[in-house]
Amino acid sequence: MTDQKYIKFIDVTNRDGVQTSRLGLAKLQKTIINIMLDDLGVNFSEFGFPITGHEINYLNGNLELVERGIIKKSKLSGWMRAIALDVQKSFKNVPKLKYLNMSQSTSDQMINGKYLGKKTREDILNITREAVIEAKKCGAIEVGVNAEDASRTDIKYLIEYAQTCKEAGANRFRYCDTLGYDDPQTAYERIKLIAQETNMDIEMHFHNDLGMAVACSVLGAKGAIDGGVHALINTAINGMGERAGNADLVSCILAIEKSSGFKEKYFIDPQIDLSKAWKLAKYTAYAFGVPIPINQPAVGDNAFAHESGIHADGALKDRRNYELYNFEELGRGEPEIIETGRMITVGEYAGIKGFRNVYENLEIEFEDEDEARNILELARYANVHTQKPLTSSELKFIYYYPDIAARVMTVEPYYEPTHSMKKRITEKDKAVL
Repeated sequence: MTDQKYIKFIDVTNRDGVQTSRLGLAKLQKTIINIMLDDLGVNFSEFGFPITGHEINYLNGNLELVERGIIKKSKLSGWMRAIALDVQKSFKNVPKLKYLNMSQSTSDQMINGKYLGKKTREDILNITREAVIEAKKCGAIEVGVNAEDASRTDIKYLIEYAQTCKEAGANRFRYCDTLGYDDPQTAYERIKLIAQETNMDIEMHFHNDLGMAVACSVLGAKGAIDGGVHALINTAINGMGERAGNADLVSCILAIEKSSGFKEKYFIDPQIDLSKAWKLAKYTAYAFGVPIPINQPAVGDNAFAHESGIHADGALKDRRNYELYNFEELGRGEPEIIETGRMITVGEYAGIKGFRNVYENLEIEFEDEDEARNILELARYANVHTQKPLTSSELKFIYYYPDIAARVMTVEPYYEPTHSMKKRITEKDKAVL
């Protein structure tokens, strides 16, 4: 087949997922997720906010992992507002940034509701155009432009917005269903029309407020392909994200590979390795502190569980009777060993003896006492950083890439008091707390 149009994936766990209210990830955890997404073969990881001070060391450290060939398949993409000044600050903070998505509100509801009548549709076009031009000037290889609240945006204006961005140098258009408003059929029709009118690769970004994020994502991708362009689905691991979450990564992959309307008709990027899905889902659940729902597709505890007599009998005779796909495809099937006797963990107050024992169980040996104590100190900081017992993936990362581990865990607070704040803290007579 010539000019094959693939459905690719941009995972937004480390950008949108971490915006989940009352939850979050430590920078080390975000780094491990980037590495695991790379193992899975996800095309892009939207890895954070280059304009945000506490992200700077983490972002630069992860781009160093790319330079060292540790992250090979996934492109690390930064997110920012579609404002030229934000673009400039982002590249100042993260000079080696090459891939980015910039966002601007496009619906009348948000233009009027957020900008309070101070911006017009034409202003939005001009502001975004300037931002795209600035991004290319700063060295961006690929720029995606996000239409926030696209699903509630007039379709003619949405097409004009996408075309304006393309003329300015944008490579992709992101259709953001910010409130989870669309239904699958509407998503298909609108996205197909945008693809036909702009001939621009389209990203699907759907939220799950009505429980249709996965369905809208895959139908939107179908619309983009049918419209003649590449499709990129925005996902989050285990469906994490604001409010009711984003489209679940594994569910989207399986929907395209296994469902009747997609199988052998529409194709995901060949670099996707689904056998890494189980490990990624389990680690992300641990890092967020949010258990995987028992009935979660593919990775939930009951995804391959059978109890009723008819189902159990049928599954034992031939798994295809009651299982649409194999658990081995997801990297499942190996028994999980849970320690029920003595357990030695690494924490912020760990000592050298217990620490060595943990690494011996990982089949890692230290060159000498000095190396062991250096890694121990980093592991202690990592425990302070994550506030959770360290996983084998985290311990191995600290051992093999200690300099980058130290960098991503280092947060340098921005503190430069001005005006009344400066006056208050420099006054001779300090207030008594």
